[in-house]
Amino acid sequence: MKYIIETEKLTKKYGDFTAVNSLTMKIPKNSIFGMLGPNGAGKTTTIKMLTCLAYPSSGTATVSRFDIQKNPNEVRETLGMVPQHVSLYKDLTVLENAELCADFYGVKEEDKLDRINELMDLVDITYAKDKRIGQLSGGQKQKASLVASLVHRPEILFLDEPTIGLDPTTKRILWELMEDLNSSGHTIILCSHDMHEVDRLCDNVAIINTGNLVAYDSPRGLKDILLNEEKQNYSNIKETLSNIQNNNEKLEFNYRRLSFLIENISDELINNLKSIDFVFDVNISKQGRVELQVDKFEDKAINNITSSIIKDGGIISSFSSEEPSLEDVFIKVTSEAEDDARA
Repeated sequence: MKYIIETEKLTKKYGDFTAVNSLTMKIPKNSIFGMLGPNGAGKTTTIKMLTCLAYPSSGTATVSRFDIQKNPNEVRETLGMVPQHVSLYKDLTVLENAELCADFYGVKEEDKLDRINELMDLVDITYAKDKRIGQLSGGQKQKASLVASLVHRPEILFLDEPTIGLDPTTKRILWELMEDLNSSGHTIILCSHDMHEVDRLCDNVAIINTGNLVAYDSPRGLKDILLNEEKQNYSNIKETLSNIQNNNEKLEFNYRRLSFLIENISDELINNLKSIDFVFDVNISKQGRVELQVDKFEDKAINNITSSIIKDGGIISSFSSEEPSLEDVFIKVTSEAEDDARA
C-alpha cells in the first residue's frame, strides 16, 4: 500500500456554505504529512471526515484502504488522535487515562500494562505515571496524550498543534519523538501553524484555503516553485528594472542577502567583492561575517562570489543564503485563493 489516505472529490457543505470543496489528495504511507491553512480554511472539517467524526456531503475517502462511510469502525481502529487541547481526564493519573483508552480500544488485559509501560518509556513520562493530569505541565500533558493515543498501536497518528505554547526544549523533544514514531512505522498527520516545525519534520505538505487544496508538494518543492515563479516574473520585467537601476534607485525585492563567515579578510578581498557587477552592497560585522546584497536572480552569484573569496585567500567557515521560506509560500498561495474566492 503506497498511500495510506486517499481522497477523491471529498466535499462537505453546511447549507449553502462549502467548508471543503472537492478535495483530492494522497498521503503516502510511513510519512510525516503536514496540513496547513488559515483559521476557517477547512482543515478541521477535513480531519473530522477522515476520522469519521463528520460525514462528507459528496466524494469519497479511504483510510488504510477502509472507506470512511462504509467502514467507519475499522477506520477508527487505525487512528490515534492528539488534539491541540489535551482531552484526558484531569482527575485521573497518566496511567489510569492510558488504561481507560486501552480498555476502550479492546486491548487484551494481558497486553495492556506492557504496552503502556513501553510507551511511557518511549516518551519519557514513566516518572509521572501516578500523577493526575491536572498536575502536569503542558509538555507532560502532551506526552501523556501520546501514550493514550498510541496504546492500541494505530497506523496513523493525527497531531493538532502538538507543540503550541511549549518551551523550545520541550518542543524539540517532541519533534524528536515524532521522528522516532515515524521511523517505527507510524504515519503522522501534523496540523500546525509553526512553519519551521512543518519545514523541519514533514515529507509533504498540503495547504488548504477556502475549502480548496491550493498547494501540495514537499517543503523544498513548494519553496522552489515560488522561487521559480519569482524568477520568471523578474525576467518579464527585467528591462524596466534595469532602467530604474540606472537611475540609482533600489527595489528591495530585487535583492537577496548572502552571508559568509570568512577568515583572513583583506582590503583586496572586499574590494574585489564590491567590483562584481551583481553585488550591490558589502558590509562586514565585528565577527568577520561578510554580508552582501546581490541580484536576487543571478544564477552565478554564489559560485562567482565564493570563487572570488577563495582566490583572494579567504577561508569560508560558514555560509547562508536568503531564500523563500515556507511561510512565504503559505502567504502567497492563501492570499491568491482568497482573491479567487472573492472574484
